[in-house]
Amino acid sequence: MSPTTRAYLRVCSLFLFALPILAAEDPEITALKVAVKAAQSAGDNAWMLVSSAFVLMMTGPGLALFYSGLVRRKNVLGTMMQSFVMMAVITLLWGICGYSLVFGEGNPFIGDFRYAFLQGVGAAPNADYAPTIPHLTFMVYQMMFAIITPALIAGAFAERVRFHAMVLFSVLWLFLVYVPVAHMVWGKGGYLNPFLGGTIPVFDFAGGTVVHITSGFSALVTAIMIGKRVGYPHERMVPHSLVLSFIGACMLWVGWFGFNAGSALAASALASSAFVATHFAAAAGAVSWMVAERIRNGKASALGAISGAVAGLATVTQGAGFVTPVSGAIIGFIAGFVCFYMVVIVKNKLGYDDSLDAFGVHGVGGFIGCLLTGVFATRAVNDALKLANGQAAPLGLVDGNPGQVLNQFIGALIGIAFGVVGTWLALKVTGLITPVRMDKQQEAEGMDVALHGEEGYAFED
Repeated sequence: MSPTTRAYLRVCSLFLFALPILAAEDPEITALKVAVKAAQSAGDNAWMLVSSAFVLMMTGPGLALFYSGLVRRKNVLGTMMQSFVMMAVITLLWGICGYSLVFGEGNPFIGDFRYAFLQGVGAAPNADYAPTIPHLTFMVYQMMFAIITPALIAGAFAERVRFHAMVLFSVLWLFLVYVPVAHMVWGKGGYLNPFLGGTIPVFDFAGGTVVHITSGFSALVTAIMIGKRVGYPHERMVPHSLVLSFIGACMLWVGWFGFNAGSALAASALASSAFVATHFAAAAGAVSWMVAERIRNGKASALGAISGAVAGLATVTQGAGFVTPVSGAIIGFIAGFVCFYMVVIVKNKLGYDDSLDAFGVHGVGGFIGCLLTGVFATRAVNDALKLANGQAAPLGLVDGNPGQVLNQFIGALIGIAFGVVGTWLALKVTGLITPVRMDKQQEAEGMDVALHGEEGYAFED
């Protein structure tokens, strides 16, 4: 063996001997990586816990105050109770099986029972949904959406439905409408989920279809099936306290940041984008509704301003994490004008009694927002959807993907179909078990005294 060959072999032997040492990472670098990952998880978890609290605040006190101020004084507590009871009842049902049926892997239309009674839902993240926060945090965040959605419907039949009937209807509605639609849009393998194996890609960042379309069109069905309030529309039924409604609307505006920005599921740049788009949409909705009022009535009202803000918020929900802030403002402007037209003109012409305009704001706003998401969604904001080559996929019309508008329309129709059919069925079943509507004497007396045996305002002589 030549000296050169021997030298070469020695070098190779030394290299092979040193390879494990070279491959081993410095313990300090390993510890640093672990610390960075832990810090990210802690930051994301903190943001998601705060967002969860914000979304719960939207139901109580936000929605409770907003709705209760819009009814007559004799119904203020009864209206608040309709929101509050959802916080209690839906929470328990969500833990028992609701969460599992939405986010468990079942089929394209419904989940399974793998997470029933929160089995397997603990500190470890669920990599399919939120890889940097505890599975338990993700579960409780999604719970808050399930709580507020049936509470929104109550605005359509305010002042005339028995308390226990409302609870039973809401429970049935949760499983007939919310659970399957939420699974289809957000669950792994859901029929409409563009990111986790869905057949029809429908972009719904924070619940435009899942929350607003389903609840809004369900509200219309309940208003028609239950019938008008006694005296409507001949008697004046004005809000008893716009002050309460004003405070509630402001709480909804603030809470909506948890609703939309929280849906990024991390304290990220996407959360910032959704936050800003949400705020711009609310502001634009308030302004456009006030302008519409000024043109029609000569005055901009406080009720109109807060209604416009809620319309803008409801409409941008679907696209909050897919559109730019400027697009969010455009969506809000459109929402204010269209929802004003539905509430002030169309409702009066058609004659249905949607007491607190749940359909005119949430149903119509949700539908418009679903379509406009197909127009304005852009990979410049959200690049999570990838092409086969790994590049970010074009999202909406502005990205050169006009077909997404059709996908959004199909998704909206599916949400409407589930809302209409599921609501009809839930009301029919409820009516077989217990009377749904208060009798005329109870309605004249008011929900507070007739249903709960107490008064919201006990003024001393």
